[in-house]
Amino acid sequence: MKRRRTSASDPAPGPVRTLVLVLGDQLDRRSSAFDGFDARHDAVWMAEAAAEAGYVPSHKARITIFLSAMRHFRQALEAEGVQIHYRRLDDPKNRGTLALELEEASLRLKPRNLVIVEPGEWRVREDIRSAAKKAGADLEIRQDRHFLASHDDFDRFARGRKQLRMEFFYREMRRRTGLLMKGGEPEGGRWNYDADNRGAFPKEGPGKVPAPVSFLPDSITREVIDLVENRFPGHPGRLRHFDWPVTPGQAETALQDFITNRLWLFGSYQDALWTGQPWLYHSRLSSSMNLKLLDPREAVRAAAEASANRTAAVACTEGFIRQVIGWREYARGVYWLHMPAYLGMNFLEASLPLPRFYWTGNTEMNCLREVIGQTLEYGYAHHIQRLMVTGLFALLLGVSPREVHRWYLAVYVDAVEWVELPNTLGMSQFADGGIMASKPYAATGKYIARMSNYCRSCRYDPARTDGESPCPFTVLYWDFLLRNRARLARNPRMGLQYRNADRLAPAEAKALRRRADAIRDEIDFREYRP
Repeated sequence: MKRRRTSASDPAPGPVRTLVLVLGDQLDRRSSAFDGFDARHDAVWMAEAAAEAGYVPSHKARITIFLSAMRHFRQALEAEGVQIHYRRLDDPKNRGTLALELEEASLRLKPRNLVIVEPGEWRVREDIRSAAKKAGADLEIRQDRHFLASHDDFDRFARGRKQLRMEFFYREMRRRTGLLMKGGEPEGGRWNYDADNRGAFPKEGPGKVPAPVSFLPDSITREVIDLVENRFPGHPGRLRHFDWPVTPGQAETALQDFITNRLWLFGSYQDALWTGQPWLYHSRLSSSMNLKLLDPREAVRAAAEASANRTAAVACTEGFIRQVIGWREYARGVYWLHMPAYLGMNFLEASLPLPRFYWTGNTEMNCLREVIGQTLEYGYAHHIQRLMVTGLFALLLGVSPREVHRWYLAVYVDAVEWVELPNTLGMSQFADGGIMASKPYAATGKYIARMSNYCRSCRYDPARTDGESPCPFTVLYWDFLLRNRARLARNPRMGLQYRNADRLAPAEAKALRRRADAIRDEIDFREYRP
């Protein structure tokens, strides 16, 4: 017999032995938190907290995907007969934070113990610990089996190394999983097909790209959309195109759609950019994996099977698998190895506020207008749009890495701090001095011109640093090298760039610095407030 639905304000039907805590990015019924779960004695606690939407000014689509996926997970648990204590955001009794809600539930239900899978954010983990302590409840934090590498695994990899490099970690992961391996050697004879993954589209563009499968909002999601529009009207972003997977079944459908329709060209064009094409050949699976709707093992197995069946080339499947078991797992390892100090790192001593146009898209630079506009519309941009457009401009300009981090955490539906922070602060902004990446990803506007059609309709010329319409990216690139010489000139991977900088005449270098200052003077740095 199914148990009746239990809201957070209902009296508990009986003593609770174990209260399993489930956060919005832990929506996995097979997680370690449910090991030993007995519906006769145990219960589940979930809470929607306004503070988690306002900690950074979250994109409306980011709030919606979390809340909708949580409510669908609650529905699935109730269908099993699981007793669940769930606090909705619009409940008048909602206390606004996860910590206060957990403290109240612990005092009211008096469970023998609390169990949770390790949260994906250091701040949230500490808040949960503090709330449990205040309530006098025993808290057990369990290992997150969603990931292929545990903290101990990554610690063993990092131990004794002067420098961490993703490529070596990735090779260990390939050997351990056996993915794209033959007799102990990489399939195709190469570990990495990155050089084959940098294709740009011809002048006429990508042609017709198969649209990703769309999930029209059901009654639960529509209710959440109305709630978000009413509760967070000033937050960035729009919801008219919201069609993200919010259940495990939808996530599985999205995976099969990617494997069948786009994986075969993903590898070749994963770095390409094109106006009006937000998805191209990308998978749209990161939000499903980060909310735990989709097991990453299923994703990489499906890609490997496509390679074995010759429906996709090794270069395509390897590029996708590298993102999942390489960068994704590596970012998590770096995060937990270095937190909480990692959040405060600022190797380049960048200190400018984030330009206001990051929140509005109102800029004459077409590449930034295109990528930010897409981000506001969908809560999505692919990795090169993030790294080599929005991230690159912030790096060259000299924006405080913590401000850049807040923006990335706020505006993307797949943003969870364990993966977002290392990729932003480390890889994009080089604020960790080389922990995450071996050099800054600094480039002129010519890179964007080569990989996209953005520059064709832009008033700025990516090849110019003076005269009419010099490209701000290109001017700021040289300024970046000149002002950071003492920090970066000894980096072996920056040698060519500094040899080129050394060819600048003193007068030319001074003129470039002045033009860079003029660009900064024209930017609106007023703080954005929802």
